[in-house]
Amino acid sequence: MVEPLKKNPKFTRRRGPVVLAILDGVGYGAYKEGDAVAEAMTQNLDSLRAHWPHTKLKAHGTAVGLPSDEDMGNSEVGHNAIGCGRVYAQGAKLVNVSIETGAMFNGPVWKKLINYVKQNNGTLHFIGLFSDGNVHSHLDHLKAMLVRAAEVEGVKRARIHILLDGRDVGETSALEYIDPFEEFLGQLNRKGVDYRIASGGGRQVITMDRYGANWDMVRKGWEVHVHGIGRQFASAHEAVVTLRKETNAIDQDLPPFVIAENGKPVGPIQDGDSVIFFNFRGDRALEITAAFEQEHFDKFDRGKRPKVEYAGMMEYDGDMHVPKQYLVSPPAIDRTVGEFLVAAGVRQLAISETQKFGHVTYFFNGNRTGKFDEKLEDYVEIPSDVVPFEDRPWMKCAEITDYVIQAIQSGKYDFIRLNYPNGDMVGHTGIYEAVLCAIEAVDLCLGRLVKAVEQAGGILIVSADHGNSDDMFEHDKKTGKVILKPDGTPKAKTAHSLNPVPCIIFDPEGKGEYEPTLREGLGISSLAATCIELLGYIPPSDYDPSVLIWKA
Repeated sequence: MVEPLKKNPKFTRRRGPVVLAILDGVGYGAYKEGDAVAEAMTQNLDSLRAHWPHTKLKAHGTAVGLPSDEDMGNSEVGHNAIGCGRVYAQGAKLVNVSIETGAMFNGPVWKKLINYVKQNNGTLHFIGLFSDGNVHSHLDHLKAMLVRAAEVEGVKRARIHILLDGRDVGETSALEYIDPFEEFLGQLNRKGVDYRIASGGGRQVITMDRYGANWDMVRKGWEVHVHGIGRQFASAHEAVVTLRKETNAIDQDLPPFVIAENGKPVGPIQDGDSVIFFNFRGDRALEITAAFEQEHFDKFDRGKRPKVEYAGMMEYDGDMHVPKQYLVSPPAIDRTVGEFLVAAGVRQLAISETQKFGHVTYFFNGNRTGKFDEKLEDYVEIPSDVVPFEDRPWMKCAEITDYVIQAIQSGKYDFIRLNYPNGDMVGHTGIYEAVLCAIEAVDLCLGRLVKAVEQAGGILIVSADHGNSDDMFEHDKKTGKVILKPDGTPKAKTAHSLNPVPCIIFDPEGKGEYEPTLREGLGISSLAATCIELLGYIPPSDYDPSVLIWKA
């Protein structure tokens, strides 16, 4: 049980509830072109920003526990941060800890993959970006798993399928990684195992496509990794030297290759094998994962699909639960907002439609299933439409709003949190007109919320878990210009953005307890303390600071 929250003597509790509205995927765009949030007609959002205290919050990278500020945020880590008020290690940091503590190797997925290989006299395969760039992967993670497999688990045969980097590290540094790694494998092999590099190629040529831009990359990777079909070489060193000389390409653009002996590939993936995709970042892991996992797959002809146990390093898509198995679980989070508020007797409602219901409950509560208190908490899921999001971009925002307005008017709740998924789920479609419609639908609902909150004498906090709809076109990183497709139209960007998100405080019955200017430079984890303060309590001392600046 958490310690009780103390009352905030500087604050006068309002008549109505505190309502936290999370506009999923809505941020402040860095470019005018492709910023659907800015282009959409958002009279209510614009009015709130113009007349009420507001600031921008970081929702990506280190602000949500990811390794670097080049890492885009996502709904899972975003709701973790909002709900726990602190930044927990995610991504590479989490993998490091999992390996150091042994949690990865004691987990059920690692054990399942190892046992499957041993029972079938199979091979343990590793596929991933082969560098220490620490953006998508890190060689130390791969080495740790290989050492464990060889020295502890007794796995006799392993094959590594290497995706050459040259992007997050030196552009022609492949041999600086391959040669020492071959020595590392040699040391393991002297202990009686057979561990070898089996295939490879440049990350921009095979396997690591993203956003469905070029599935042929994934097909090429599938052919060399799974079937061992490709140009053959005696070693990875020979392959890189030869292909670089022939093509003059940097590492990321080198063609695919297969390591072979006597004309036969040394490491095709076969029935009875286990496969680990060891990238921890998800955007370039989703497509190869789909090729391994999906029963009905139409992106290319997979040929014979081997019966394997497949796992990713982490969960790459929390909305779709991809992959089905992963080695590193989400962080162990405790002392969340929900738990503290239950201890204080605060009555709560959490609501969204199916697409984000788990985020305002499970992820908001620190990856915890169920309620803290059945009497004090209500969780409401509005069933999502089973249609493509671009066909119905308004989704269920009106139904969510209907329920929330009734909840506000009922006087039953002190704290209401809701998520409008539109900006994210429709944003992922890449269909600009649909995204504009989605944002405008949410804005209409926001206007209804404002009226209900004002009538009840409550407080509305408007924010988001990460950006998406604010960055709908691909831009050239050097020039900032929109990248065009062959037909002259903008190339759609369907991923989350690195942009900040809004934080607006609508407090119509405010007593002037805090400054009209909010703190700047904070992350979305500050929303936890902000909500607690506006409910009339003092946040836990280890929570990240609130956006509010209290007057003396």
